[in-house]
Amino acid sequence: MTAPLPVVIVGAGMAAYAVAREFRKLDKATPLLIVAGDGGGSYAKPMLSNAFALGKAAAQLLSHSAEQMAATLDARILTRTAVTAIDSAAAVIETAQGERIGYRQLVLALGAQPIRLAIDGDAAADILSVNHLDDYALMRERLAALGRPARVAILGAGLIGCEFADDLVAGGHQVTLIDPNARPLAMLAAPALSAALEQAWAALPIALRLGTTATGVRRGAEGLVVSLADGSSVDADLVLSAVGLRPSIALAQAAGLATARGIVIDSFGATSAPGVYALGDCAEYNTASGGAVMPYIAPMLAAARAIGATLAGTPTPIDLKADAVLVKTPSCKLALAPPPHGSRGEWVSALDGERTIARFVDEHGLVRGFGLSLHTPALRQSLLAEVGARPGGRPGGSP
Repeated sequence: MTAPLPVVIVGAGMAAYAVAREFRKLDKATPLLIVAGDGGGSYAKPMLSNAFALGKAAAQLLSHSAEQMAATLDARILTRTAVTAIDSAAAVIETAQGERIGYRQLVLALGAQPIRLAIDGDAAADILSVNHLDDYALMRERLAALGRPARVAILGAGLIGCEFADDLVAGGHQVTLIDPNARPLAMLAAPALSAALEQAWAALPIALRLGTTATGVRRGAEGLVVSLADGSSVDADLVLSAVGLRPSIALAQAAGLATARGIVIDSFGATSAPGVYALGDCAEYNTASGGAVMPYIAPMLAAARAIGATLAGTPTPIDLKADAVLVKTPSCKLALAPPPHGSRGEWVSALDGERTIARFVDEHGLVRGFGLSLHTPALRQSLLAEVGARPGGRPGGSP
C-alpha cells in the first residue's frame, strides 16, 4: 500500500509553525513535513528588536527546539535543508541534497530578505542586518567583544530601525539613526507622532541624521566611519542596516508561480499553482485595495487559520481585519494603522492630555488610517471602528 503524501511546509519561522499548528488542530492523521533552511527552532521574530535591553541571549529566545516542535506537531522536520526547486505539475519539491519529495499540498512560508544597499568602503561587508536568530546572535557577539558601550549607526529610521534604536539605548549603547526622510517613521506615522517620538528621545543618547543617506563605510583609527551623502560622517563601532525587507520570491518565480512584490495569493491563500499556498512575509495578499505585502503578525495569523482549515478539507477565506501595529519603542509607546499605500489626504492630529491622536482623512473626508501614543486596547478599537467613516463616526456617504 502506497504511503499517503504529506502536506509540506517550506520554512520554519512563525508563519510556518502557525499554519502547521492550525492544520494539526483539524487533521491529526495526514503526514506533515516541514523543511527548514535553519535549525528549525521556534521563536518569536518580533523579539529580535527588543531583546537586547532584556538581556536575552539568542538561545534564550528559542521557545522550542526542532525536535520539540516535531513531537508537538507529529511532524517530520528536515533542518539545514534548502529547497532548490518546485515542480508544481508533478507536485514535487527538490532539495539541495538531491532529494525529490512529493506533496499532497505545499505551503510556502519563505519569509523575506533584508534589502542590501549599494554602499562603498572597505568595511561595507561588515554591515549587519538582523532578520534571523543567527543575525541577532552575531550582533550580540560583536557588541560584547568591544567590552564597553558601543556607538551604533542604524541605517533606516522606519519601524525596525526605531525599535532597534530604543532597544540598544536601553541596553547601554549610543545610537545614530540615518534616514533620507525628514522624520522618523515617516512612512507610517503622522508628523505629530514622529515629533512625539523625537521628543521622547531628546534626553537619550540617540542622534538623528535625517535627510541624508549612507554612501560608504570604512575602517578608521577608532572603529568605523560612515560617510553620508551630505558630506558629513558618523563614527561607529557597529553599523546596522534596517532599510526594509524584500519578500523571498526567487523559488516561486523559478517555479513559474505568479509574483509581484510578493508571491501572489488569492483570498484563500492559494498561489497560481494548484495545491500550493503561501503566507507571511513572502506573500502578497489580496485586499480590497489590491495586492499588498503585509509583514505583520495579525495578517499572518489570519492566513494561517484559513490555510490550515483549507488544507484540512474546509476551504476558508482569509479574514483580513484592520489592526494597528504596536511599535516596540518603550520610550514612546505608539500604535499605528497607516492608510493604504497611495491614499490622498492629510493627517489631522490632536492632543488628549499627554496623548497624541492622529487620523488620516482622505480627499473624500473619510478616515483611512490613524496613530496614537499612550495607546490602550479600548482606544485602538475605537479608532479602528472609525476607519472608513467620517471623523466623528458618521459612515462614509452620510451627509
